[in-house]
Amino acid sequence: MSVVPDTTTKVTFTDNNTKFNTSGVQYIINPYDELSLTRALELTEAQSGSVTVIHVGLADSEASIRKALAIGAQEAVRINAEPSDATLVANEIATWAASQGFDLLLTGRESIDYNSGLVGGLLAEQLGLPYINIVTKLDVAGTEVTAVRDIDGGKETVKVGLPLVASAQKELTEPRIPNMRGIMAARSKPLTVVEPSGAAAQGNHASFELPAAKGAVKLISPENAGELIQILHQEAKII
Repeated sequence: MSVVPDTTTKVTFTDNNTKFNTSGVQYIINPYDELSLTRALELTEAQSGSVTVIHVGLADSEASIRKALAIGAQEAVRINAEPSDATLVANEIATWAASQGFDLLLTGRESIDYNSGLVGGLLAEQLGLPYINIVTKLDVAGTEVTAVRDIDGGKETVKVGLPLVASAQKELTEPRIPNMRGIMAARSKPLTVVEPSGAAAQGNHASFELPAAKGAVKLISPENAGELIQILHQEAKII
């Protein structure tokens, strides 16, 4: 599970545009990871098992981890490292998870801050497990998983045996909202802090920049298609 800035956050940068400005930022559970968490809970409630939330991050992320416990996860692990890039995050999770005997590791398709979409595939590679990306449906029967995933131009149904890694797309399920009982129970659920293995980041951010400001809008009457065609041809030069 990753923790990301709320979508209403005003994005700014510091240190000569090389770092994201975290001052006053409200953080939330990554929405795609909420889908993974909810589907994991649905599977264990219908069959058996338990759900463990794994997060690579520092102590300031524990409020979001507690929210995941309030939603229904039985336990959580925080690997005490700065999540500076996808390689480091995947390596730290893989190092810890390798000895835990998990049947299914679920991630979101990407985090909504950096949108790299790399952790799931890197994690599967590190653990030597199959990987199904951008899953919109996932069912488990015994040791076999049937999943539907997005592909270019359509969808694909895949069957594979456990254990495996999969990443959630937005149609997978509806995220749950913690209720008062879950919030109270989360206070006593275990949140274990694990020191990092020392995996190194493979990249760094050279600089950031905001998108260009929106330009002026030219409105064309729907009855004047000829003017629109002329502008697209002579000014925009796209036809």
